[in-house]
Amino acid sequence: MLRLLRSNSQSLFASRSRPLVVTYAYYSSVAARKPLFEKVLIANRGEIACRVMRTAKKLGIKTVAVYSEPDALAEHVKMADEAFLIGPAASAQSYLDIDKILRVANLTGAQAIHPGYGFLSENADFADRVKQANIAFIGPSGDAMRSMGSKSESKFIMEKAGVPVVPGYHGENQDVKFLKEEAEKIGYPVLIKAVKGGGGKGMRIVRHAGEFEEMLESSRRESIKSFGDDKVLVEKYLVRPRHVEVQVFADQLGSTVHLFERDCSVQRRHQKVIEEAPAPGLTEETRALLGEKAVAAAQAVGYENAGTVEFIMDNIDKKFYFMEMNTRLQVEHPVTEMVTNTDLVHWQFEVASGNPLPMTQDQLALTGHAFEARVYAENPANQFLPDTGPLYSVRTPTPSEDLRLETGFLQGDDITVHYDPMISKLIVRGENRTDALRRFRRALEEYQIVGLTTNIDFIHKVASHPEFIKGEVETGFIQQFEADLFPPAQAPDPATLALAATALHLQELQAARAANASKSPSPWSSLERAFRLNHKETSTTTFELDGSKYDVQLTTSAKASDKTPHVVDIQVKADGNTLQSFDAVDSYIDEDGLLVSTLDGKQTKTNVVSFKDNVVVFDQHGRTELTLPTPAYVAGAATTGGTGSVKTPMPCKISQVMIKPGDKVEKGAAIVVLEAMKMEHVIRAPVDGVIDQVLYAVGDLVEENKNLVLFANESS
Repeated sequence: MLRLLRSNSQSLFASRSRPLVVTYAYYSSVAARKPLFEKVLIANRGEIACRVMRTAKKLGIKTVAVYSEPDALAEHVKMADEAFLIGPAASAQSYLDIDKILRVANLTGAQAIHPGYGFLSENADFADRVKQANIAFIGPSGDAMRSMGSKSESKFIMEKAGVPVVPGYHGENQDVKFLKEEAEKIGYPVLIKAVKGGGGKGMRIVRHAGEFEEMLESSRRESIKSFGDDKVLVEKYLVRPRHVEVQVFADQLGSTVHLFERDCSVQRRHQKVIEEAPAPGLTEETRALLGEKAVAAAQAVGYENAGTVEFIMDNIDKKFYFMEMNTRLQVEHPVTEMVTNTDLVHWQFEVASGNPLPMTQDQLALTGHAFEARVYAENPANQFLPDTGPLYSVRTPTPSEDLRLETGFLQGDDITVHYDPMISKLIVRGENRTDALRRFRRALEEYQIVGLTTNIDFIHKVASHPEFIKGEVETGFIQQFEADLFPPAQAPDPATLALAATALHLQELQAARAANASKSPSPWSSLERAFRLNHKETSTTTFELDGSKYDVQLTTSAKASDKTPHVVDIQVKADGNTLQSFDAVDSYIDEDGLLVSTLDGKQTKTNVVSFKDNVVVFDQHGRTELTLPTPAYVAGAATTGGTGSVKTPMPCKISQVMIKPGDKVEKGAAIVVLEAMKMEHVIRAPVDGVIDQVLYAVGDLVEENKNLVLFANESS
């Protein structure tokens, strides 16, 4: 707001003949906006580094990337104006090395550091050292992180600020017997949580007293590896909880706002799978109270910049309790951006530059509904264990104002064992929840990845479940509807098998034509004939799936002609019996590499991808992965050691070995603890028996599907 001051400089004793001199002075009641940074270092990798860089480039801010050796060709390295190698794959020697990151910041003249999420984003010492180096830290103060980073201290602060907390023990006494007594007082089930935890790490549900010690020890081991601290707290575990969180933002001038809530209840291993905003089924009174308490929580610690206050809500009475505060920008922040029409990274830059919040609470409003899916390289059918490998083929939905794809990987990149297995985030907005959910499901169908296992199909199952459609979401959703989400394997649809065989045949023809054309130009090399003219020929392709074999025969159709040379009749068989026949099927591969076929008068577009010995089909029945049998002359004789073995379910590091040769073990006993993707996985004995060999030691890196332990043949 501009105000005008008028100064009349005419003297009372001046001559009337002299002109009147009036001086105007303007001043603003609003402090002048401070300039944004010229250059920012992003101390992170993957999609969040790319996300920050996109906003920085839009604002004309130069960016500096840091990277480890495996990330030399990563997308965030390519996007940055400058990029610096800071160490090997191990995070402790690269993305967690504060000295190296500060050296790069000083070398490049970066005025600020954005920590992203994960790694050093909630490291209070890092925030302090950045500021001590006269570099702006784009996040809260180290003191605020310490207050909120300690789950026990934060509980006391919240109680004092009038924010409701879950009943539990949050004190300093870490004696096992004492903690177990506290658990008895609270009443089972209880939740053991790492005091400095996050992302589900160090979190264990204890359903009865008999498993308390085992769960406590497991929580402590994972906590010390992830956070360097093994202190825990014990809380009441709500049987029907929802995970509802509130996005808050505070500037350096004393203003704090909330940007409404998100529901993150659908989780596996205590980590979020689907997030949505706003949370379904809340009254406006509850929504307002959530925002009010979240702002109170932020103000209680003098918070600054972006943060998320997480609440656990009892889905029976809708009462909510403070759970923790994430003192950083959350993975799921895009769903909030979608429904509030904001750019929270831009807000972060403004606040860190000393400017006021871009909007006041009264100016913020919800518009529509949004969903976000975290797309992981993992196998939901195998306890969501992470997967590694190449992104051999990637097809994505088309981005728009209502559809965002946040990723740090492209087709051809590898997902490795070194870091988190998240490939991307898919965010979709609609006018309301029903509209957004329909668009969300369609986008998931269009997201097709070959080369490793992902959770895309699983997310689609969740988004299609009747209870999820109704908005009935709780943190136990996956367990509650496990039978629906993990149905028994179904035989492939005959049409899918027919399309797979047709695509392989056309792909072989394309390859043959290309080879012929490269050898010698000939008018015959460009002929697009599936089979020889005037000959009725048959080719057979065999597929395997879940132990069953299927034969697909393609035979020259009587309706084939010079104009339609690819018309064939198709028979799909299993065990010599015909499952279905398709007559006069005409197909071709279009410019996008999709198979266009007409089956029984219906034209379809199908994505069929050959990868190693697999053929992956994306059609109206979803994703089907078929195997081409290994020819007999290639297959070797299988060999095994002992009467049984335990194999690694994924690439991993050996964290703990609880047995030695000669030990007798019972079925279900914990024998080895693996570490992969920063999470612990307990391997248990599949049978009663005697250990014959232990093939790896603590600290060893082991590939997928390798024998860990061999059992002795006691009958010999």
